[in-house]
Amino acid sequence: MNTNFMHIVLADDDEDDRLLFSEAIEETKVESKLSLFHDGQQLMDYLHSTNSLPQLIFLDLNMPIKNGMQCLKEIRNCPKLKDLCVAIYSTSSSEFDIEETFINGANIYINKPNNFTELCNAIEKVLQMNWQYHTSSLNKDNFLLRI
Repeated sequence: MNTNFMHIVLADDDEDDRLLFSEAIEETKVESKLSLFHDGQQLMDYLHSTNSLPQLIFLDLNMPIKNGMQCLKEIRNCPKLKDLCVAIYSTSSSEFDIEETFINGANIYINKPNNFTELCNAIEKVLQMNWQYHTSSLNKDNFLLRI
């Protein structure tokens, strides 16, 4: 993944979370373009219509219209989208949610941090990750990002 410039997408229905995420992205050392979507349907409409796919999608699980799990399944079942890197970004720490997203092909699971500094650290860590390692052979031990 090109870490000199990244097109990053966040799909999250919470306006405050989108704002904090945007501010945290600005704090990173990575040149990036951030596209924000407020629900899963809006995200999927964009992904199916664009020729400029993002390098990384941060995907909230609990969204209206089309939730994150539905988006993840659709992404993994679409030839155009199946190789996108997907980071689940959720308040849920449910073992069921973590297991389901792993089984359905997410690359990493991030619990939404409790404060801005932790959020910046989590995003920085994800953006600097060796994604080839995270996409070639998924390993459950590396799936849940711990900050």
